Amino acid sequence: MKPVWLVALLPLAACTPRVALEAPKDPITINLNVKIDHEIRLKVEKDVDKLITEDRTLF
Repeated sequence: MKPVWLVALLPLAACTPRVALEAPKDPITINLNVKIDHEIRLKVEKDVDKLITEDRTLF
């Protein structure tokens, strides 16, 4: 009885899936168009702001 099962499973063993990874033949080219905007906010404390406005010759 065992040889019958073995013969029945033999075709299933031949159908195992195969995954192959290959490197591309052409080099990979990446084009990036990036726009970078910066926004800098300067926070001045009220007392420093008052000091600057009162004494313009400070800086």
